[in-house]
Amino acid sequence: MKLNAGYQELFSTRHIATNESDTQEILSVIGVNSVDELINQTVPENIRLKKRLNLPKAKGEFEYLNALKQTSSKNKVFKSYIGQGYYNVIVPGVIQRNVLENPGWYTQYTPYQAEIAQGRLQALLNFQTMVSDLTGMEIANASLLDEATAAAEAMFMQYSLRKNSAADTFFVSQELFPQTIDVLKTRSQPYGIKLLIGDHETVELGDNVFGAIVQYPAGEGQVYDYREFAQKAHDQNIKLTVVADLMSLTLLTPPAEWGADIVVGTTQRFGIPMGFGGPHAAYFATKEAYKRSMPGRIIGVTIDSAGNYALRMALQTREQHIRRDKATSNICTAQALLAIMAGMYAQYHGPQGLTKIANRIHALAVLTSNALTELGYQQENTSYFDTLKFNVGPLAGPLHGEALNNEVNLNYKHEIITISIDETTSVEDVKTIVRFFAKVKAKTLNDIDFDALLEDIETTIAQDQQRTSAFLTHPVFNRYHSEHEMLRYIKSLEAKDLSLCHSMIALGSCTMKLNATTEMVAITWPEFSNLHPFAPIDQTGGYMEIIDELNNWLSEITGFAKMSLQPNAGAQGEYAGLMVIRAYHLDRGEGHRNVALIPSSAHGTNPASAAMAGMKIVVVKCDERGNIDVEDLRAKAQEHKEDLSCLMVTYPSTHGVFEESIIEVCQIIHDNGGQVYMDGANMNAQVGLTSPASIGADVCHLNLHKTFCIPHGGGGPGMGPIGVAKHLVPYLPGHAVVDIAEQKSIHAVSAAPFGSASILLISHAYIAMMGEEGLTNATRHAILNANYIKARLEQYYPVLYSGVNGRCAHEMILDCREFKSFGIEVADIAKRLMDYGFHAPTVSFPVAGTVMVEPTESEPKAELDRFCDAMIAIREEIAQIESGVLDKIDNPLKNAPHTAAVVTDDNWSKGYSRSVAAFPLEYVSNNKFWPSVGRVNETHGDRTLICSCPPIEEYASS
Repeated sequence: MKLNAGYQELFSTRHIATNESDTQEILSVIGVNSVDELINQTVPENIRLKKRLNLPKAKGEFEYLNALKQTSSKNKVFKSYIGQGYYNVIVPGVIQRNVLENPGWYTQYTPYQAEIAQGRLQALLNFQTMVSDLTGMEIANASLLDEATAAAEAMFMQYSLRKNSAADTFFVSQELFPQTIDVLKTRSQPYGIKLLIGDHETVELGDNVFGAIVQYPAGEGQVYDYREFAQKAHDQNIKLTVVADLMSLTLLTPPAEWGADIVVGTTQRFGIPMGFGGPHAAYFATKEAYKRSMPGRIIGVTIDSAGNYALRMALQTREQHIRRDKATSNICTAQALLAIMAGMYAQYHGPQGLTKIANRIHALAVLTSNALTELGYQQENTSYFDTLKFNVGPLAGPLHGEALNNEVNLNYKHEIITISIDETTSVEDVKTIVRFFAKVKAKTLNDIDFDALLEDIETTIAQDQQRTSAFLTHPVFNRYHSEHEMLRYIKSLEAKDLSLCHSMIALGSCTMKLNATTEMVAITWPEFSNLHPFAPIDQTGGYMEIIDELNNWLSEITGFAKMSLQPNAGAQGEYAGLMVIRAYHLDRGEGHRNVALIPSSAHGTNPASAAMAGMKIVVVKCDERGNIDVEDLRAKAQEHKEDLSCLMVTYPSTHGVFEESIIEVCQIIHDNGGQVYMDGANMNAQVGLTSPASIGADVCHLNLHKTFCIPHGGGGPGMGPIGVAKHLVPYLPGHAVVDIAEQKSIHAVSAAPFGSASILLISHAYIAMMGEEGLTNATRHAILNANYIKARLEQYYPVLYSGVNGRCAHEMILDCREFKSFGIEVADIAKRLMDYGFHAPTVSFPVAGTVMVEPTESEPKAELDRFCDAMIAIREEIAQIESGVLDKIDNPLKNAPHTAAVVTDDNWSKGYSRSVAAFPLEYVSNNKFWPSVGRVNETHGDRTLICSCPPIEEYASS
């Protein structure tokens, strides 16, 4: 027997689930002889890549992790006192293991199908309650991307609510964190909003001012009493946003009690590692009166079909899809996983535990201040929570050197040093700081009575600035303080949610594929998770190596010159790409170019993002096959030739087709002076076969949480980096703190220079372990699996669009509109799929009354068949309704989903059996997933909007 010492298992054989024999069966059903033949029939020849991707040879999982461990050692994790919105934390082990590292939580989809997402919805409702309680505001959303972009959303909300349409100025406190001011500069420009950056104590607020924003505590640590400023603003009908440190609000008077209209910030301090900048869940809270202007998602309480307590996404769940260019925000994702972790951190510690943590942070800050003051240093903050400000004059250089010698990072600004204490700081850490501050003055720790200082710590927060109001009084924050109780609570919620752990989630446009364990494992390594995003560049070598490699690989895959990894969501990538195009036109003296052509089939965030970038939207028709109407495009491009900024196009199309005319489409735009922005939502059908650059695009965003394996996390985190052609590179986003600027960079679009940097590790691992051949095969099998489902289902459900050869790309639209004639809506099919153990495909997008199905390459044939069998069985149930065998109202679809409580109730009066309700196919009985509530009552939720945890009596009564 011959042996092979060089054998190495390919990761791609684990990622791509279909084996060779199953592939042959699939090909037979489709009616082709090979995958190559199918690809030739699907992807137009004129856009196919002429050479293979130039990527490193694929690494095995073991080999990759060993190499990554070596790379991680190039990061120097010094003790950070930099602060500025990022702090070391202690992640409770029970939350890290059972939420962050648990695919039952990180592979869920956004909770649009509420009946199989009640656990996640409850966790997010807890988060909203936590935020409302701590800020004192009446309503909060279910998280935003980061603190800086939350502040930008607040600015725009104030702008939208202004009474005086001539008011065009927004006051910005000069003591906001610099990254927040940077993002405000970006977001204000397209609307002509003028930023008045100055001192809140001396500023004159004129009639031209519509809003104001301050930081609490301020950026360098001072806790100001903003009551007088708030009153001054309100006297002139100016709304006030407060960027508040959530941990400090356990000790400080909440902003709502002294005049805030909106409160925003980050929940990073609540058990979320710094991760070199993210991901972290921002929060947004405001008054009940402004709830319909709030950006993002809001979780609301309602009832189900049996009148029981149930939750759903309330208000703007798909607001940008409905209002498009009139939307108040382009937000299509959140930071759900991180918001859930932050909410659970509050539950685990409870109000008393949080107060003790905050008290300890404050006490150590006071101790540090007192000790350094005794050494002769000048501490300038009179009232503070955690951050000290020292004017050290010419000692700044020596102190910087000594800090580095002690592996400590402080925050430096000329002769000012700030020190931010956090949850991980100890008395020994304070002694280390005091020692090297003493050394610079030729003193020692023995020159002060440290023990006496330790015994005599008094708060610096004035009596009238201290919190007196109760918070987190709901039982959910006062019940689960032992690990065993917390573990059971986490698992009880997890059990209510369907995730990729249970079955395929075949969501068109969302690409719910395998998030492999090896891809995920490094995000919790301390070398990556505990690094501050503003750490000195010589301490971040490991991250920079990962970032540079990923930038090069994604550039190769897209065909572009360079990427910006800063946008931390897909829609934010759209916005960033459009702002780069805007800057390009402005730089060429063509700032008047502001018309964006957008096909009628476009994802709803496209027109919303274009509006945010200050563009006028002109809609381009689609033909009966779902393709862009080239003649309509040509006519409109020529009509707007003088003002044409760009075309926004998705490829393959939103209808799941490789449009043959795409090169001609791009050329028309270029001939008329515009740029082509390509939405990368469907990149999973391009990688290795074609590319945005080869098609003719100038800029494209990539959804790393789709094509490149970052998990959806129940609705976030996401990543939306943009790639650009060479002529657009000079305009890629810069950053106010970390020097990443190109020659003519726009201001930042996210708080951190590389967005949610820690999850870039996931996409890096995916590409490194797949290699060129694996990535290309993934695309081929995504197209293969989609066409298999099409072949199996098209005799039961008409497929709305297909290519010239009758093939779909990686997804297809199944038309369900004909069933309306006998009372069945597409929503009924979606709910009935839950009884079969599946999450519904994308419902009513991009065409009302349809479902869009995308199986991904990670699903094996057995799972594809299980899904197809379920869809066929549902079609047979519809046929029974059509023929009269089943009643039009009392039938399995209209009553779906069926809960265990309903099926086991002693009273069963339905016109079909319990087994039909709960176990409609044999496979279901072997692995039943029970929806935890019946069909959610949307109307009831709209009438009685409750967006925080209701009193415990309401749970009991329901």
